[in-house]
Amino acid sequence: MGVQKQSVSFTEAAYTFAKELVEAGEYPNMSAAVSGELAKAKAERERERAVLEAELERRLSLPLDQWEPVGEASSITAGARTHLAALTRKT
Repeated sequence: MGVQKQSVSFTEAAYTFAKELVEAGEYPNMSAAVSGELAKAKAERERERAVLEAELERRLSLPLDQWEPVGEASSITAGARTHLAALTRKT
């Protein structure tokens, strides 16, 4: 595992949190705190993605007569259409 040096800026709240983690002995230094918490965040995102994918697979495996309606297709895309129209007006 290689080490990449990078200069970063933190909000006061993020800096305070990382400092608290170090002071509590959870990490030996700020760099380890940032790396450790990023690893935790990545693992949580991967877990959430796996749960979502499993639920999608479960739902897609249901027979069509067990699917629940989600509404009109136009209502599903209404927000996107409004956003795109607003972008068009700005240009």
